[in-house]
Amino acid sequence: MATIERSLIVFKPDAVQRGIIGEILSRFERAGLKIVGVKMLQPSYDHYFHHYENIGKMISRRGQKAFDVTLSMMNEGPVVAFVLEGIEAISLIRKMVGATEPKSALPGTIRGDYAHMSFSHADLNDVGIPNIIHASGDASDAEQEINHWFSESELFSYELTNEKFTQTKKK
Repeated sequence: MATIERSLIVFKPDAVQRGIIGEILSRFERAGLKIVGVKMLQPSYDHYFHHYENIGKMISRRGQKAFDVTLSMMNEGPVVAFVLEGIEAISLIRKMVGATEPKSALPGTIRGDYAHMSFSHADLNDVGIPNIIHASGDASDAEQEINHWFSESELFSYELTNEKFTQTKKK
């Protein structure tokens, strides 16, 4: 049974600095996803540490160097965080975002259309990979990430006009 889910997306500093947030966000809205939370911020090291290691286990999965390079890149400017809601939102957003490595992301995905760097090039040059956006990987990550980035008072419930055509209500 299809379920309504919430997912965190974070437009990374490269997306903010390129001025492409609105263009990309409109893709999510056109797909029927609803914005239920939004804010611009420049998180602290501790905030990113919790996000990338306590939730994402980046150090244990990819190593300290990858973690350090990622945090350095994330501190290059502000980010814009959104919580999106919709039917099976997590898998839909992941499909729309594309592969983590922009070089491997298919055309038509956000990373495939707006980024191109390979992991090997980033590693060779000791830089983070500018891949535009973070999206929650699964329901557990989404719940933890949303709770980390947003307070309950920053999330909203309301109905979009198109929801009466895209969602069935129980009778």
